[in-house]
Amino acid sequence: MENNKNFKPYIPAERVTPEITITSIIMGIILAVVFGAANAYLGLRVGMTVSASIPAAVISMGVIRVIMKKNSILESNIVQTTGSAGESLAAGAIFTLPALFLWAKDGVMDKPGIVEITLIALLGGLLGVFFMVPLRNALIVKEHGVLPYPEGTACAEVLLAGEEGGANASTVFAGMGFAALFKFVIDGLKAVPGEVALRVKGYAGEIGAQIYPAVMSVGYICGPRISSYMFAGGVLAWMVIIPMIVLFGKDLVLYPGTVAIGEMFANGGASAIWGSYIRYIGAGALAAGGIISLVKSLPLIVNTFAGAVRGISDIGTGGALRTDKNLSIKTVLVAIIILTLIIWIVPAVPVSPIGAVVVVVFGFFFATVSSRMVGLVGSSNNPVSGMAIATLLIATLVLKVTGDGGAHGMKGAIAIGSIICIVAAIAGDTSQDLKTGYLLGATPRKQQIAEVIGVVAAAFAIGGTLYLLDSAWGFGSDELAAPQATLMKMIVEGVMDANLPWNLVFIGVFIAVVVEIVGIPVLPFAIGVYLPVHLNACIMVGGLVRLFVDKLKKDEKEKTAIVNDGILFCSGMIAGEGIVGIILAVLAIFGFDKVIDLSGKLNLPASVSNIGSLVVFALVVVSVLKFSVWKKRNTLNK
Repeated sequence: MENNKNFKPYIPAERVTPEITITSIIMGIILAVVFGAANAYLGLRVGMTVSASIPAAVISMGVIRVIMKKNSILESNIVQTTGSAGESLAAGAIFTLPALFLWAKDGVMDKPGIVEITLIALLGGLLGVFFMVPLRNALIVKEHGVLPYPEGTACAEVLLAGEEGGANASTVFAGMGFAALFKFVIDGLKAVPGEVALRVKGYAGEIGAQIYPAVMSVGYICGPRISSYMFAGGVLAWMVIIPMIVLFGKDLVLYPGTVAIGEMFANGGASAIWGSYIRYIGAGALAAGGIISLVKSLPLIVNTFAGAVRGISDIGTGGALRTDKNLSIKTVLVAIIILTLIIWIVPAVPVSPIGAVVVVVFGFFFATVSSRMVGLVGSSNNPVSGMAIATLLIATLVLKVTGDGGAHGMKGAIAIGSIICIVAAIAGDTSQDLKTGYLLGATPRKQQIAEVIGVVAAAFAIGGTLYLLDSAWGFGSDELAAPQATLMKMIVEGVMDANLPWNLVFIGVFIAVVVEIVGIPVLPFAIGVYLPVHLNACIMVGGLVRLFVDKLKKDEKEKTAIVNDGILFCSGMIAGEGIVGIILAVLAIFGFDKVIDLSGKLNLPASVSNIGSLVVFALVVVSVLKFSVWKKRNTLNK
């Protein structure tokens, strides 16, 4: 283990430079809202979110260093700290809160209000930040050299490579612009279909691909391995299970379907079979995958919690050094007590005083686990889904046993699960940001304040974002599958009412078990089973582009630059498509989407439309290559 006493940050503790400024706060809030909305849209579409820390850092470096001609790396660090909070809060919220909208659609309860959503998101986000304050010394300082915190370290390296900030920022903005254009052509003008499909006569299977830049970007960022696992799950569902259901059950009416399977397929194709049966199989696989990941992490979880609790013994505001100063522990404890009382008193979270304490205890436990886990394996491998599933199961059982059933108990379970899920997501993000600040020499207290500001901004934006998306397309639709939230809804219903099609769920569970036995990561495979194969195929194309880039015969420095530029461009594409998606949702609510819709006016044959879609998709791929492989770099030979 590295001797922490000998560690010297980039900016020495004795040197004071601007950190929290009007510029950094305004930019951070804007990025928190933008990346929060974009990640909410992406997560509801594909069931995955991406980290906003690095693109936020690059944008801030480009604006502060290049446009404003300021040289303040710690100011840029505050921008990315504030901005990344929005992405993490959105990731936690979309896992659970859309379930309330789905129940409202089913007539089980009223639709949640924006104030209610904002309050739940705010409670979870603030608890996540405050829980991480006493953990900083134990996990970031004492474990320096032991816990790598990959995203936090990478973000620090990006900020340190400030000389290229302007060029890298232009790559992110170019991605946003290209994706905005593609998204508007595909879903705004509807000049070409957003999906191409291939069907074989006499065979019930279906294969195809969506052509959206954000979905392809997920594949590039995740890489070929994760993409291939998701695609394999999709192929199993759409080319094996669906044809078997149609082949053997043609004349049967099987719950939850209400008509014969053959008639269902004749009227709705493979998508109808997917909606009635495959989603439950996928939900079983997802639930099993989340629980398996949690069980595998149990030894680490226990050791993490015990070590972190031992390390809290010497917490405080820190010593005389600027780089040791945290928020006052008195402030943190008072804030946690107030938040606990709010959870108990406010009707949006219908729990008893004991229940509110249980929420906080569970929250602190999972915040500790999340902070340590992301330090070891990175945010992408943090088993937040498993934590949420475990919390929901326990909370629903407790509520049911204590007589709090029906719609009220279901709403309470989702509210509790939402808070815990957001706590875990924000705690993981905060720890990564504090690691970045530790390496750079930031003032921890100022970063913690920036996290609070980012959480508040994102919490006020997430309610409106969810309402917009639900009003435009509806959660659970083809446009917004909301896989995790649908899964959480099924879990709560299954415990409360015992009305799930358990045979289908258990088929998914044992598919997940087999996949785990053969050594394939369960969660990406399970997401692939749950989501439409067309979406998985689009992700696979992004993975193949990344594979092509990884196999280039270049020296290591040049290849790293190419890969990073591709990631930045794809991050920009995700943000750009998410922003246009929100704009199109606004247009759809007011009926303007029909005004700009060209699909009926063009009236092109299906074959011509499909060719147009493939041409647009090819342009998406070419744009990634243009800003990565074919990009001119000042630091490399041209």
